[in-house]
Amino acid sequence: MTTAVAAPFRFFALHVVRTRRLGPSLVRVSFAGEDLRHFFSDGRDQSLSLFLPHPGQDAPVVPVELGWGSSRSSAAESGGGWWQGWRELPDDVRAVMRSYTLREMRRDPDEIDVDFVLHTPAGPASAWAGRARAGDRVLLLGPAVADNRAIRFQPPDDTDLVLLRGDETALPAIASILASLPAGRRVRAWLEVRDARSARHLATAADAEISWLTDGTCLDVLRAAPLPPAERPYAWIAGESGSVKALRRHFVREWGIDRRRVTFVGYWRQGMTEEQLRAAG
Repeated sequence: MTTAVAAPFRFFALHVVRTRRLGPSLVRVSFAGEDLRHFFSDGRDQSLSLFLPHPGQDAPVVPVELGWGSSRSSAAESGGGWWQGWRELPDDVRAVMRSYTLREMRRDPDEIDVDFVLHTPAGPASAWAGRARAGDRVLLLGPAVADNRAIRFQPPDDTDLVLLRGDETALPAIASILASLPAGRRVRAWLEVRDARSARHLATAADAEISWLTDGTCLDVLRAAPLPPAERPYAWIAGESGSVKALRRHFVREWGIDRRRVTFVGYWRQGMTEEQLRAAG
């Protein structure tokens, strides 16, 4: 396969090595492949673009041989090359593209984990993850350097309290963030899940207080609570776009956190597919 590279990102041809259910609505898929020797990441909320085949295809169809076109400013949506060629393919041929967070990377052997939320009705990625088996082939657009633009969790050096909020789609990122934090770092986290059985231990050396909530209750809980004592807090919020924006407003207006110290990411939007969300900008 022709390797397409746009530093600090590149394509990785991978295959499934195992799957594991983590709860009622979460499955972990482990991937391997020779290309992973070129994969590097500092973890945290590392974003990846995963390309999946349609049912009946043995591999995702992405015209990586077209290269990156005229722009090298972005790993995806470059406006030319493979991106334009991929967009022009028929809907039932063009690989399904979805954004995910790297859950974990390992060496010897080289493997990465990606956690998928299973839901009903299932979208194409959820359906693929639910039936994934060892040997299934995917294509991943990910980092070729450890410190890259697709890591959003960037607390300032003077941060004395980390605030984390996410729904089920943000759990892999939050788990990775917590694992990356140093011993003693104060953390307050609110995690929303659809099923209380999805709550689980998240390993961290940080001084973390974690609250597990049911969907839709986080804003009410935060409105009823004061900002934990801190002089220079940093907040990271991710999940459904509308909820993320409402929580950001609360953190800035009600809790008085400097908006420059709030990172917010809309992973999905109610009533919209990822294709529609990308088209909406």
